[in-house]
Parts: sequence; structure tokens; C-alpha cells
Amino acid sequence: MTPRADSPSGGRRVTVHSSGRDEILGTAYSDHDLVVVLEGAGVAEPEAILDDPQWVEWRGGPAHQFHAA
Repeated sequence: MTPRADSPSGGRRVTVHSSGRDEILGTAYSDHDLVVVLEGAGVAEPEAILDDPQWVEWRGGPAHQFHAA
């Protein structure tokens, strides 16, 4: 999962890389939103992986920050 800070209105676009392509899952405006998106993608216990670089790559800004660019 890749939360990317590139939205001028705030939030992070969340993508998953699977089968050689990226799929946009949604936009997260908080850690809670990100957890909900990950749950919807079938990730068990998503709270436990937010700081695991094998699962989540934070791009475009520090982890856990969702303010406008």
C-alpha cells in the first residue's frame, strides 16, 4: 500500500501494487481512513502494518500526516 501526499486539498491517495500494476483504492485523510481502506482491501489487522515498510510505503511527506500539500 502506498499513501501518497499529492492532493492539494489534503489527504493521501492510497494505491496497491498487484499483478504488475497500481490500483487506486481511495483517499485517506487520517490514519483511521487509511485503516478503513486497508480493511476494505482485505488486510487483517491493518493498524498493525501502518509503520511496517514491507506493507506500507509513505510517499511525498512524513508518515501519518495528511494535511494539504
